[in-house]
Amino acid sequence: MKKLSLLPVVAALLAVGAGAAFGADAPVPNKGDTSWMIVATVLVSLMTIPGLALFYGGLVRTKNMLSVLMQVFTVFCLCMVLWVVYGYSLAFTEGNAFFGGFSKILLIGVTVDSVAATFSKGVVIPELIYVFFQATFAAITPALILGAFAERMKFSAVLAFITLWFTFAYLPIAHMVWFWAGPDAYTDADAAAKAGATAGFLFQKGAIDFAGGTVVHINAAIAGLIGAFMVGKRVGYGKESMAPHSLTMTMIGASLLWVGWFGFNAGSNLEATGLAALAFGNTMTATAAAALSWLFAEWMLKGKPSMLGAASGAVSGLVAITPACGWVGIGGALIIGLLAGVVCLWGVNGLKRLLGADDALDVFGVHGVGGILGALLTGIFANPALGGVGVYDYVANKVADYSTTGQMISQLWGIGTTLLWSGIVSLVAYKVVDMVIGLRVTVDEEREGLDTTSHGESAYKY
Repeated sequence: MKKLSLLPVVAALLAVGAGAAFGADAPVPNKGDTSWMIVATVLVSLMTIPGLALFYGGLVRTKNMLSVLMQVFTVFCLCMVLWVVYGYSLAFTEGNAFFGGFSKILLIGVTVDSVAATFSKGVVIPELIYVFFQATFAAITPALILGAFAERMKFSAVLAFITLWFTFAYLPIAHMVWFWAGPDAYTDADAAAKAGATAGFLFQKGAIDFAGGTVVHINAAIAGLIGAFMVGKRVGYGKESMAPHSLTMTMIGASLLWVGWFGFNAGSNLEATGLAALAFGNTMTATAAAALSWLFAEWMLKGKPSMLGAASGAVSGLVAITPACGWVGIGGALIIGLLAGVVCLWGVNGLKRLLGADDALDVFGVHGVGGILGALLTGIFANPALGGVGVYDYVANKVADYSTTGQMISQLWGIGTTLLWSGIVSLVAYKVVDMVIGLRVTVDEEREGLDTTSHGESAYKY
């Protein structure tokens, strides 16, 4: 009997009209679950606009503040529209192991009565709120990439690249990791085998990712790193001061990210249950631990603790706990957070120097390194013997026997596939955009700043 994962965040919808698939006794959404998912969706939106926009905006120079705000805001809008037009259908309908189908283009068939599966048998939520909860994930992920090539890329090139990457990297990775037939399809061994064959490639490999360690963070990070190489270093990089212009804005942005992340992680349970509370508690614990570990490590290395270090540490903890938050216990979350702060501090210093890329806002050092660390540690601390919740067998209706070695192999499949797939797509997409539009603004435009040269506005008036 194949053991199946309770793969929190997502999954394939049973998205059927009320009564169509379940007969007269069709389950109906619980008002509490529905209310929670509406709140969670708003919180994830808060992460991007204004959270990420202010976090990134504060880290660039004054002359580029508005350009960063503009890019994040517009990319959020662009991906939201693309999600409604074709993104949801390609990510969360049955197709093959890598892409969904076209049955829900323009949300055809998604009505006020259609429902989506959760991770409990016989429990559903309105499909519409599921659609837009997932839309917020699809919108923030491409926005994360923007920090890697901040301050030097053409606005038109940004929009063209994001459209290509969203279509050929985000959607298939989301499908590979999170698409399945839903728990009610797993009634016996034969039914489980048939249902499992329709799932995404990495779901079939057993990779577990509660809220987006692979789909969001590793996926965006490798795209950002390749972008930093392809676009090239900023004019004056390594010679001129490129210090953040407003750590006040960055601290506000980081705080908004932290608050919004509770929707990201606890919302990924899709139900207002104890498991959502565990994801909430793990998110709080790991983030605080990572902020402190980064802060104290920096203090020892550089002689002074910095606000930027504390904020960056908090974000690294948020990233690392994302894939693990519904799988591990509070103790596991504490360890993940403590390790994330130190490891990501190395990621934005030692690793960055080794790579030699001008990853302007340390997208790979935080999201890539933190995402990989979190995905790996999920495989260790999901073990019930270490306080985790284990992997659920929906046929036996109980937690399955846990193999740390087996789960770590599955996690490596998830990490490796995401890096390779997103990396190749990104390389091709940047090249195509460069050939058609050109990736970079002129030297004179870059020196003057993208606020005025790209948008005819400025963030501040003097």
